[in-house]
Amino acid sequence: MDINKMKALSFEELRALYKIFLHSKDYAKTTINTSYSDSFYLWNKGSKGLFWSVVSSTDFESVAREALFKALSENSTGNAKSLVSGYISHLRRFRLFLSSDGTANPNQSTKQVDVKRAKTKRKIKVDVPSPSNEQVDYYLEKWIELENYRLQEDALNKLFFELCPQNTDIADILLKASTLNNFYSTNIFSIYPVAKHIYGLDIDSRLESGDVSLVADIQQIVIGEKKKNFYSFATKYCSHHNPLDYPIYDSYVDMVIRHFRDRDGFSDFRDVDLKNYVKFKSALIEFQTFYNLEEYNLKQIDQYIWQLGKDYFPRNYAKKKGRDQ
Repeated sequence: MDINKMKALSFEELRALYKIFLHSKDYAKTTINTSYSDSFYLWNKGSKGLFWSVVSSTDFESVAREALFKALSENSTGNAKSLVSGYISHLRRFRLFLSSDGTANPNQSTKQVDVKRAKTKRKIKVDVPSPSNEQVDYYLEKWIELENYRLQEDALNKLFFELCPQNTDIADILLKASTLNNFYSTNIFSIYPVAKHIYGLDIDSRLESGDVSLVADIQQIVIGEKKKNFYSFATKYCSHHNPLDYPIYDSYVDMVIRHFRDRDGFSDFRDVDLKNYVKFKSALIEFQTFYNLEEYNLKQIDQYIWQLGKDYFPRNYAKKKGRDQ
């Protein structure tokens, strides 16, 4: 889009055009309503000039963070530091609008777009706190207090890093796979074929290099002439060898990142994409980047998201003893 033409629009004209863009991208209704308002916070609380200088800045992230913190400190009764991340995510979305190819057609009515959206409307029913440094820090501290999970993790670290770090002995693999199956309740009823399958893959160099295609090779197993797909188990097996390169997939992580995709539009992955490990990891990195959480590694992001899911999507938790398949 021609940014100079955008700058010439009035406040209401610009917001109306932006709202059509949001509808055209099939964002959730709550995201549209919030972004339609909060994207223009600096204009409302500061000035038109301040707003445009921030959104068009070549150093957008730092300039926006500083301007929002100042404006929120002066105008909000809440914790300005914790509110910044939410507002900056809306400004990032507005910048996507500015860099779009004209999808937001001023001649297209909002009513027409609403009809189109109705076919794929996503419903947001859970009020989950927005991802932020404060939220991640809170859950990382909470993780330390979860003695059962923490000690289970310590035991697995000792097994995978100290006692059986390699995968050249099938007995070592069998011990690790059996322990994971027990601790995580992954419900693999015949673990030896799984260990034998892993042994035949010669995986150590691929684990060390963080080869994400390895998960797919491990997860597909034939047991008694039946094809099995142990996707979550495969992510766990890789993660406990190399936690920084292999985040764990389970249903809680799945629900949380789908929730924020629907609410904030941080990515456009399909639900089924999360069962493809390459796309799943990519979605987590998009999540990490969108909410400005790059100071945390993927292991920490994983611990945060899993606990968040456990807190806000607990429906099936009573049926499981640990992280599920």
